[in-house]
Amino acid sequence: MKKLLLGNEAVARGLYEAGCGFVSSYPGTPSTEITEAAAKYDEIYAEWAPNEKVAMEAAFGASLSGTRSFCGMKHVGLNVAADPLFTLSYTGVNAGMIIAVADDAGMHSSQNEQDSRHYAIAAKLPMFEPSDSSEGLEFTRLAYELSEEYDTPVLMKMCTRVAHSQSVVELGERAEIARKPYEKNVMKWVMMPGMAKKRHPIVEERTRRLVEFAENSWVNRVENGSDHSMGIITSSTSYQYVKEVCGDRFPVLKLGMINPLPEQKIRDFAASVEKLVVVEELDGIIETHCRSLGLEVCGKEVFPLIDEFSQNLVAEKLGQPKHAGKKLDESLPARPPVMCAGCPHRGLFYTLKKLNLTVLGDIGCYTLGAAAPLSAIDTTICMGASVSGIHGYNKASNEANAGKTVAVIGDSTFMHSGVTGLINIAYNESNSTVIILDNSITGMTGHQQNPTTGINLKGDPAGKINLEKLCESIGIQSIRVIDPYNLKECEDVIKEELAKECASVIISRRPCALLKYVKHPGPIAVNRDKCVGCKSCMKVGCPAISMKDGKAIIDNTLCTGCRVCTQLCKVNAIG
Repeated sequence: MKKLLLGNEAVARGLYEAGCGFVSSYPGTPSTEITEAAAKYDEIYAEWAPNEKVAMEAAFGASLSGTRSFCGMKHVGLNVAADPLFTLSYTGVNAGMIIAVADDAGMHSSQNEQDSRHYAIAAKLPMFEPSDSSEGLEFTRLAYELSEEYDTPVLMKMCTRVAHSQSVVELGERAEIARKPYEKNVMKWVMMPGMAKKRHPIVEERTRRLVEFAENSWVNRVENGSDHSMGIITSSTSYQYVKEVCGDRFPVLKLGMINPLPEQKIRDFAASVEKLVVVEELDGIIETHCRSLGLEVCGKEVFPLIDEFSQNLVAEKLGQPKHAGKKLDESLPARPPVMCAGCPHRGLFYTLKKLNLTVLGDIGCYTLGAAAPLSAIDTTICMGASVSGIHGYNKASNEANAGKTVAVIGDSTFMHSGVTGLINIAYNESNSTVIILDNSITGMTGHQQNPTTGINLKGDPAGKINLEKLCESIGIQSIRVIDPYNLKECEDVIKEELAKECASVIISRRPCALLKYVKHPGPIAVNRDKCVGCKSCMKVGCPAISMKDGKAIIDNTLCTGCRVCTQLCKVNAIG
């Protein structure tokens, strides 16, 4: 049976068909849907882990027990999981194990544009890179076979366009894989230095064997063309752009296995064409490999190192006719992301801005608090960095900044990697104030559950972490809970906590306005006769509020009735 699937859904289908029994991941765009789709198969145990490191280690444990396993994450999540990744390359696996990592060229929803192929090279692990949904499914099934045959975890590299585009796949049946018995083997599983030294040569020999696989596998294929004046080596979504632009004119070496790369296959392909061109997004990984083989190749001197490619960019760089398509006569205005109408973070950030505080930010919806008119965030680095950062910021200044600096972090991000930073604050007695923005969900990636929500990935009741008790248990002396819709309460509590000479936590608690179970009082309106056009209500940056003919107006299709704006109106014109 054939079906139209997202690339991520196709990978999940591949997990199902390959007999995967255990999935543990942390949500991160553009990887999230793999795990969400896998959770719909009753035969697969699927969970959200607190972070990517935990997910990878859990997946390893499942593999060790003899069950085919999977963990998924976005590219920056692989940074978090790098510690187990490099050592798992040495230990290998028992049952097959796949690690999916989704890159985000163009930074649609990311803080950097790193290329995860470097991890495959550095960790000496095989990496597949599908170019459409069909390959997503096929490569996943093959990856488990490769994992078990070569005793290695296998990386599956997705990207935004492949993960979130649809194409037709051929569905198959689930393979029932017998559990592999676990056998105690200290030399294989215990990576003390003496054992690890003996495992490293095994990794190098495995790489040599994998190069032979790459030379002969169907995942790396040559597609002939009529014009051998140029030959193109490419992979992933770049392959799609090349084919759309060039059709069958030029020969193409399409690489589905991106590490280790073949050698003789590339040499033979290069010998068959007059000019060799590499088309790849982000870094010149394939190009560098070609040069190491002594080949003359055209790559990053023509194609950019930044942003994602397009058909027209590829056509321009290859000197081909541009991709046909209709264009708008006028350019559309930019529409940057904003916090939603009724977002519980808005009132808090308005207060932080009003108090002129230095705010160390973190990763999540609340990062949008950096945008005008709130402009309330000073730094955003990575998950958990706000809590660790405020400790260093305050300690280095001998607490001189403690009374005018806070860290903000979401509930899911706090569980991901903020709690360790808070332990550091408590242990090293830092006079720092951390605000946990508890909106009862993982918001930015699409409302996934987390350890504070009491619901698991499949929607069933689960263990629920009590943030107040957790903070208390690690030694935080002052813990307060506020409603971010109440601006006076926000301001009073923040001032009180900043005045204390101890570590403190403020929990700003109000569920995400977009959660289906949240009931809103309904839209409010502006009395235009009372409105004086002072624009005080505009200071919160709510998308439901605008100005028309010098007066404020509220879009009742967006307004939730949070009434934050009413607290700013000095003439009582909103209600």
